[in-house]
Amino acid sequence: MSTPSSTFTQTVAPIDLKVTGMTCASCAARIEKKLNKLPGVVATVNYATETAHVEAPQGVSVDELVAVVEATGYGVLEPEAVEDDDPDELGRRWRVGAVLTVPLVAVSMVPALQFVGWQWAALLLASIVVLWGGRPFHVAAWTNARHRTTTMDTLVSMGTLAAYLWSAFAVLFTSAGELGMTMTVTWLPMADDAHGTPDLYFESAAVVTTFLLLGRWLEMRAKRRSGEALRSLLDLAPATARVRNAQGDNEIPASHVAVGDLVVVRPGERIATDGVVVEGSSAVDMSMLTGESVPVEATPGSEVAGGTVVQDGLLVVRATRVGGDTALARITALVQAAQSGKAPVQRLADRVAAVFVPVVLVLALLTLLGWGLTTGWQQGFTAAVAVLVIACPCALGLATPTALLVGTGRGAQLGVLVRGPEVLESTRRVDTVVLDKTGTLTTGVMTVVHRRGDDEAIVLAGALEQGSTHPVAAAVSAYAARLGESPALGRHDAVRGSGVVGEIDGRDVRVGRPGWIVLDPSWRADADRWGAEALTVVAVEVDGIVRGLLGIGDEVRPTTRAAVAELRRLGLEPVMVTGDNEAVARAVAAEVGITRYVADARPEHKVAEVAALRDQGRVVAVVGDGINDAAALAGADLGIAMGGGTDVAIEAADITLLRDDLGTAADAVRLSRATLRTIKQNLGWAFGYNVAAIPLAMAGLLTPMVAGIAMAMSSVCVVGNSLRLRRFR
Repeated sequence: MSTPSSTFTQTVAPIDLKVTGMTCASCAARIEKKLNKLPGVVATVNYATETAHVEAPQGVSVDELVAVVEATGYGVLEPEAVEDDDPDELGRRWRVGAVLTVPLVAVSMVPALQFVGWQWAALLLASIVVLWGGRPFHVAAWTNARHRTTTMDTLVSMGTLAAYLWSAFAVLFTSAGELGMTMTVTWLPMADDAHGTPDLYFESAAVVTTFLLLGRWLEMRAKRRSGEALRSLLDLAPATARVRNAQGDNEIPASHVAVGDLVVVRPGERIATDGVVVEGSSAVDMSMLTGESVPVEATPGSEVAGGTVVQDGLLVVRATRVGGDTALARITALVQAAQSGKAPVQRLADRVAAVFVPVVLVLALLTLLGWGLTTGWQQGFTAAVAVLVIACPCALGLATPTALLVGTGRGAQLGVLVRGPEVLESTRRVDTVVLDKTGTLTTGVMTVVHRRGDDEAIVLAGALEQGSTHPVAAAVSAYAARLGESPALGRHDAVRGSGVVGEIDGRDVRVGRPGWIVLDPSWRADADRWGAEALTVVAVEVDGIVRGLLGIGDEVRPTTRAAVAELRRLGLEPVMVTGDNEAVARAVAAEVGITRYVADARPEHKVAEVAALRDQGRVVAVVGDGINDAAALAGADLGIAMGGGTDVAIEAADITLLRDDLGTAADAVRLSRATLRTIKQNLGWAFGYNVAAIPLAMAGLLTPMVAGIAMAMSSVCVVGNSLRLRRFR
């Protein structure tokens, strides 16, 4: 039932409408066509997700959109309403149908069981199954007929009612109703009875109805299962939050939290909003959001995301993003958009589905006339009903949406967000991947990679560098903090371009570049070797004696080399483009196994490199994480953003990786290709099934009962094939 359109507020699209009453792909195609007739409106209607995504210009209200949907014969739920899509009703209908169909088939097909008056009992059983059990098909067909349209339900309703009404007429008004009459039913159609007694098709009408109800029930369950990943994301957002103010801690709806509010999160609770920790410390479980199994330590100053779980401590978080701006909300929106859209490969299926039903009706009529005028009207009727039943292309309508639902949902669980289904086509064609260095191949943070010297000297160096914002100094300080408590710092002075000097506990300490601090040959050898690795070398001198040497750099992620090899195995040639100097670029490229690289590249140079590769006929993917990568990401055939990167980079990308691991990029490519492969398998099966089955039915080689079983199983096969993506690793 639709909600009265007057209750909708006047808003500006884009908007998602929850459409009710759709039963097949033709329904979605018809609604989409009607919505797109509105001036400036671009609509995509998805049968699997039962949504209409509409983009409309200023002046087109939601009421107008709802009115179009309702005028087409369907309903729309309020945005805040919850649709009762529980499949129990369909389940009840097919179970009752199954219980009644079993004895109906037995008595119809086994002459030994045909007691006196069996045909009248068959009429009663078939009436319940076809008229009550098949009511959803008949109601939908009638609704569409009133709007002068046809859908898959038209085929189902006409086919089952034709078989039922033919048989009912025969029992009521011909010799088929005489007591003592017997009939043998075969799996292959037969010509008219030699004695003039028409065959009865009660069992065919009942079996078709029951199997179609079972298929529709399985489809609904499959759609709900395939959307579990999205629902699990939605469930991550807590309904309430505990906000601290002058009056104490008060629990309020999470939607009422404002930027700047202090949110108190106890152990075991989910964080209600994105924010920065201002008090407390705890391990935070990010696994449901990023896929990482190791908890992250959160202390004052740490950024945390809404939906993640505080494990062993109390945190006070200052909200920085709320509502739809949170990372969880944006991730959910990306998944919804990807599942609601259509891949280019789906367009052919949509065009076929839109014209399929009228063509089938014509073919059924031609079949009836052809057989009726040459062999007999009963033979013609049997073949025509089989055409109507077996032609229903539900599998065609489910081929793409179910694979997208499962594939993108599985991607969300693995930390891969696909912006839209058209991205799937891009991953199949990509042959070159341009990789940023900092934050993509490397951690993006300066760390101590090599060390020589005693702990005391390093701790003294960390004390001297403490408080500095320079990345190298911060790396020294952070490393020293892990070795011991920092002593009190006395005087200290920075020597521009060289290092820093100071006094700690009465000791003179100098930390700086080799050359400013003179090294003997043994120390110099290590410094030269580390410098050749493109590391920044820092020497530590205590009371005039060199006691420490550190090699500092942006460390390559441990998984990067394997990830590069996997990308190459997938047929993608890696190219590194970085703003770092030649020495650093050469060292990192050699370490990760990349042979082609570009150094000293500014943002415009990255764009130019992508353009040059495309001019060579390459199909290019770009992987990056920074603002300087955004233009290249947007200009590539496929943009992949590291999840730890900037919002600008993520917005410009087609795929977002929630984990800062290049290996996830290879997973994204493999998953996208697997999803596209599944879609093509589904479409191949659906097209092939109809192309092969309809001629068989027209040739009189199928009974309506066999046709119904085959059609229902076709949809089940497509859905089952899509669900295999849930096991993707």
